[in-house]
Parts: sequence; structure tokens; C-alpha cells
Amino acid sequence: MERIGQTAGLSAAEVHARFDVLVTTAASGIVVADAAGRVQLFNPMCERQFGYIAAEVAGKSISALLHNPPPLGEILRPDAGGTVRPREMVGRRKDGSAFPILLSMGEGALDGKSLYVGFIQDITAQKEAENAIREREERLRSVLETGPDAIIVIDEMGNIESLNAAAVWLFGYLESEVLGRNVKMLMPPPYRDRHDGYLAHYRATGEKRAIGIGRVVMGLRRDGTTFPIELNIGETRIGERRLFTGFIRDISEREGAARRLQDLQAELIHVARLTAMGQMSSALAHELNQPLTAAANYVKAARRTLDQGLEATRPKVQELLDKAAGQTIRAGQIIRRLRDFVEKREGNRAPEDVNKVIEEAVALAFVGAADSGVTVTPKFDAKLPRVMIDKIQIQQIVLNLVRNALEAMAGRERRELRLSTALDGGDFVRVAVSDTGPGLSEDVAAKLFQPFVTTKSDGMGIGLSICRSIVEAHGGKMAAAANPGGGVTFSFQLPVAHDGYEEEAVR
Repeated sequence: MERIGQTAGLSAAEVHARFDVLVTTAASGIVVADAAGRVQLFNPMCERQFGYIAAEVAGKSISALLHNPPPLGEILRPDAGGTVRPREMVGRRKDGSAFPILLSMGEGALDGKSLYVGFIQDITAQKEAENAIREREERLRSVLETGPDAIIVIDEMGNIESLNAAAVWLFGYLESEVLGRNVKMLMPPPYRDRHDGYLAHYRATGEKRAIGIGRVVMGLRRDGTTFPIELNIGETRIGERRLFTGFIRDISEREGAARRLQDLQAELIHVARLTAMGQMSSALAHELNQPLTAAANYVKAARRTLDQGLEATRPKVQELLDKAAGQTIRAGQIIRRLRDFVEKREGNRAPEDVNKVIEEAVALAFVGAADSGVTVTPKFDAKLPRVMIDKIQIQQIVLNLVRNALEAMAGRERRELRLSTALDGGDFVRVAVSDTGPGLSEDVAAKLFQPFVTTKSDGMGIGLSICRSIVEAHGGKMAAAANPGGGVTFSFQLPVAHDGYEEEAVR
């Protein structure tokens, strides 16, 4: 004390007075013990913390203030080098209740005698907060680890920071194999090629293209196979860091009820198509019957007139043949009107991104094909102009072609599905779907697009015929060609949406 007073230029009385103010107003509990551990000083904050008054603990062992106290030497022992470092212990109040504390113990001397000064903080509120956070973390971890959906967290550069057990199972990677790597490793082309660009664009502009919007895309397993997924992306900030969480659901297999509903819907559509075809056939037969019967009667009348062998009947014969020709033309007009009614749907056409249209259709085509083991290789031209199409009709074509390819490749050792888009001249975009199936025989290939021609035991043979009709109604052509290494490539043309068409669609 004399040294402190001398250094500060204060008298011993002034030093003691200031020390008393410090001890009594301190926000931390302060306890002073002698070399034997007996309490010499117990400040007001300690009284509030422990429920004792100073006189009740004076001369008692400092161990009495602790619950299940360690040996006295451990309590009084300051840290190495004399550094005061808080240690977690458990305090015991006068009523016997326990509470967590931080005890910082320092060693000094007064009048040549050792003294130990302890600073005590009640950390009950801190511990409760830590326990609450820990409980929430454990609850969240339990939800993430046991949830059916795959969850992947990435940073703003696309690097994987964490993933749950469902994601490990879904993609076939160990957690250690993907942590720190770019998430695009779980995507097939063209999604992989675009991903970094999407993130860079978002960082630069803040424009959200996928965040908060559910999408059907393709995923890539470790074994190289692809499968359709439903992807939802959320964004969060932790301090200055921005993280993205992807919630991923494998939609290649739906629940049994959903599959049965899908099968029922497909059967209803099948019946509806048959009914429509039957109604069309009846209408066509009824409408054609009159002009064809009239034409036949006119021709018979002309024949009877010719049999008379008279020159004077020549104008009559010409008149009858003209009428027969007129009725034949009328029959042709009926057929054209029916075809136009079925095929023309100009009102539903709009400029579309053909690559996006095909990606969505391919993802949907894989629904229900979880175990197909097919590798999808897209080769899309990213600089294509928009096409003027009925989106639903074109997706029906792609869906039909991909489904046919999957069925053709079932059970084969090599199962590769290749899709491509490219500019075909200045007015069309060419779409191609290629498989590694068994191919087509020459007799089937010659009449492949004719109605009721099929290689399937349970097929009707109208799918490709309808596809070609849709393509031709769009002004394009559809073709099929054998691949050199086996399989078939189907290709079709779609018209480019020129500026005039796009302006009309906007209006």
C-alpha cells in the first residue's frame, strides 16, 4: 500500500479510501483470502451473488463459497506467470443452490504476508443463453440430419460449406469429398457451365434469377448418372458473409399414391385420344360420304352417256365429269379443313428459349425413371435466338422422344442420351435427341412416322406421327437417322422468332 501511495503521490489514508470505493462499487464480486484460504474481504457484489453478509463468511475458508470445491491449492493457484485468467467453477449460495461463476485469482502481498484476490462473475445468464443456443443447434442439426430432403450450404463463390446425410446419400459422395469444392460438381452440363456466371451476376447486380424460386433441374451423381431434382434456394447473411442454402428433392420417384395417380391420368389421356380419333374418323367419314358418292354417280352417268356412242352427248359427258371433279375437290377441302383444325394453334405460340424448354421437358421425362442408369449429355448452343413455338406442344415432343429413348436403352450395357441444339440456317433451330438403343430395322424406318407403326408390344404407334404433325404445323421438318455406333437420332426444326414475330407476341 505504501508503494502504491508513493507512486500516485497520495497518502496512505487516501489510498485506502479510494480502495474502499473501488471494492464497494465494483461490478464484479471481490473476495480476498489469506495464505490459509480464510476470507478477509467480501465486497457488496459478493454479498448479492452468494446471499451472505460479509460478517458471515469472514475467517471461513473460501472453499465454502464453491459447490464440490477442488483442493484449496487449486483454488488459490494463480495462472502461470502471474496472469489472471478466468476459470469456470460452480459457486454455492447461502441457501445451498449452485450457480456457474468465473473465478479470476491473483496473488499479492501486504505487509510481507501473501494475499489472494479473487474476482467473481455470475455467468448464469450467459450459460442459459449458451444452453439455449446449443439446444437450438442440436434441434436444427437433428432436423437437417433426419429430414428427407438433401440440404447443401454454399458460400457466395459457390464452394460447399456443409451438407446433410440425405445429400450424401443422394449424390453418392462422402462429406469429405465435397467440402470446400464448387457445388457445380453436382450438376451436369449445361447447368454446370452456367453456375459460376449466375453467382457472379448476382454478386454484381443483386438480381435474383433462382433464389426463392422452385425449379426442376438435373443433378449429377458420383457415378456419372443424372436424375431430375426439385431445387429451392434460400439466402442468409452471417455477419458480412453471404450463404446460400439449397433444398433438393429427388423427383425421379414419387410416392406410390402419386405414381398411381400419374398412371391413372395417363390412362385417361390415352382413352381420350382414342375417343377423339374415333370422333374424328366418324366426322371425316360422314363429311366425305356425300361428295365421294356424288362424284361416283357423276362418273357412272358419264360412262352410260359415252356408251350411247353419239357425238351429241359429248357436252353432257364433259358436264358430268366437271361435276365429278368438283365433288372430288370438295372432299379434299374437307380433309384440309379438318387437318387445319387439328394442327393450327397460332394463338398459343410465343418467343421461347429453346434450351430452357428442352431442359424442363427432359427433367420431367426422367420422373419415374430413378433406376434407369442413363447418362445425359447435353450440347446446347447458348447463343441461339428465341424460337416461335407452342411451348407445351414442343415439350410433348421432347418428352415423347426421351421416353422412347429410355425404353429403347432399358437393359443395355451402354445407356447414353445425347441432346443438342444448333442454328439450322437463318430461319430454324435444329433439336436432336440421340440414344444408344438397338436402332431401327429398315422396314420400320421406312414408315416410322406413319400412324399405327410401332416397335413396342403395347404401343399404338401414333406418338411419332403426332410429333411430326406438330413440327410440320410449326413450319419445320422431322427426321430420324441411325447412329454409326448404334441407336437412333431424332431431329426436328423449330422456326426462329424474328423481330416482327416478337413484337407481335408482345402486343
